[in-house]
Order: sequence, then C-alpha cells, then structure tokens
Amino acid sequence: MNDVEDSLTGDTTLLTSARRTFRIETEALTALAARLDASFAAACRICLGCSGRVVVTGMGKSGHVGRKIAATLSSTGTPAFFLHPGEAGHGDIGMLTRGDVLLALSNSGESAEILALLPSIKRLAVPLIAFTGHAGSTLARAAEVHLEVTVREEACPHNLAPTASTTAALVMGDALAIALLAARGFSADDFARSHPGGALGRRLLVRVEDIMRRDQALPRVGPEAPLAQGLLEMTLKGLGLTAVLDPQQRVLGVFTDGDLRRALDRKIDVHNATMQQVMTHGGYAIGARELAATAAQRMESHRVTALLVTDSERRLIGALNVHDLMRAGVV
Repeated sequence: MNDVEDSLTGDTTLLTSARRTFRIETEALTALAARLDASFAAACRICLGCSGRVVVTGMGKSGHVGRKIAATLSSTGTPAFFLHPGEAGHGDIGMLTRGDVLLALSNSGESAEILALLPSIKRLAVPLIAFTGHAGSTLARAAEVHLEVTVREEACPHNLAPTASTTAALVMGDALAIALLAARGFSADDFARSHPGGALGRRLLVRVEDIMRRDQALPRVGPEAPLAQGLLEMTLKGLGLTAVLDPQQRVLGVFTDGDLRRALDRKIDVHNATMQQVMTHGGYAIGARELAATAAQRMESHRVTALLVTDSERRLIGALNVHDLMRAGVV
C-alpha cells in the first residue's frame, strides 16, 4: 500500500468520514423537525380517515425507504403495502382502489414512473400524500398534502448519493406511523398480534399457563414427608425444586438444592429430617395468566431458576423453570 492509499484508509480518515456522516444526517433531522407544521397533521388525518390501505410507492432509493415505511405502518395498526411505480404502469395499478391513500416518495418530485400514475390516481379520487425535497416539484403540486423532506446536503462527499435525504424521508415515515399508532390507541397487545412469529410476539403473547407444567409433572410433597422423599420427587420431576403443600394443596414452601446445602451446613440429621424442617417457607410463585416474560423477569430479580404457579388461594396449579421459557422462545 502506497502513502496515498494509506492516507485514505487510515483509522483517523475513516473515523473522520463516519463522524461527518453522523453530523450531516443529524443536522438534517434537526432541521426537518423544526419544519413540521399543520401539513403533517393533515397527512395523519387523511390516513386515519382511510377506509382502505395506505399504498406506498417510490422509485430507486426512495422505493427502498418506501418499503420500510409500508412495513412499519402495517405492523403498527395502519394496513399498508408497497406498490412499485414501474410495475404499476404495467397492470399493478389495479392494486390501488377507491378508499385507499397513496403515499409517494420522490426526492426530486419529478420521478417519471410516479408522475405517470397521476391520471389514474385522479380518476380513482385517491388522496395523494407526497414526500419530496422540492416544494415546487410536479409531484408536490399534485399532492393533497406535501411533506417537505429537503436536506441541505447529502452525506456523500460529492453530494450525490442519497444519504441524508433518504434518512429524512425514512424518519418522516416513522413519525407518521407512530403518530397514527398513538391516535389509534394501538397497544402492546395489538403489536404482539401483528408479530406472532417473532421474539417480540412471543414475549407479549405467551402466558405462563401456555408453557407451565401441570398435574403429574408437578413435584409435590407434604410437610411431614421425609427429606429423602423430597429429594426423590425433585429428581424425578426435573424442575429443580419441589413444592411443599398442605392437605388443601396450598403452598407452604419449596425445597431446592440450596435448601439441602443449608440443611447440611446446619448439621441437620438428613436421614430423619422432614420437609417442614428444611424447606424455604413461602417461596416464589406467579399467576397462570401472567406473561411468561414476567416470569423470566421475576426469576432474574429473585435469582431463581424455577417458579411455582398458584391460584388466588395459593393452591398449586403449575410450575415452570428457565428451560421451559427457553423452549418457548421467551428468553
């Protein structure tokens, strides 16, 4: 590597370039936030009044941003999909129907593929929301609502590659999606229902009762049972503990490996001891309708690896440990 190449790829040069990009894009977003006005609220009201879907379109890099905006809208309570403007001109415009809203992204506001759709949009009487970097552009003037996403400069040193401008459009789309989410009262449970197959959905949908062990899989002994019986029950059921129950199946306490070690430290006669003598009174429990993620948090905060599941009368109805949570994909 010669001196010129080294000067272009040295750590200092690369880090300086990265910091310049962060600075330019941060400044672009700060300026964008300062320009927000009633037009943004108008765009929100159009989307809230939409009886169909928000159809997002854009060409090139704007199209990539548009796909992400459509995905974010769909996952936060606003049905949306992406329509490629080039394909729209060859039949896919039929995907756009009365009752929909069209959200079009074009930094120049002069993308030929999008402008070619304007007559069809007008015939369908579909409201048009435009994100452009030029308020006087053809697309901006044709839109019912125009949201200006102008940036002073791109992060590209040649001021050519879409960088700050695509970031501005993406953040404007996120702002729109989140404003709509808030206006609709879209909850964490709603979000989980939109993500049933992902980790977020599992954390927000899976409840303790869905994964807990039941019936014969539950380790249980009475308070007068010998310690040896408690050890055997704990070993056979593989939960890492056994519950100690009264005749009405209410939890009196739990017995774990830690209780055995403490009994040995106290020099208790383990051959003659009963569960009542060596158990931990009370023990940690959780309700069946609690989220499994809450069980994981409780295990972590109490530094235990298993929990009993009890009803309102503290009767034993289930149990689970960290391995059950891992199998369910909650942790």
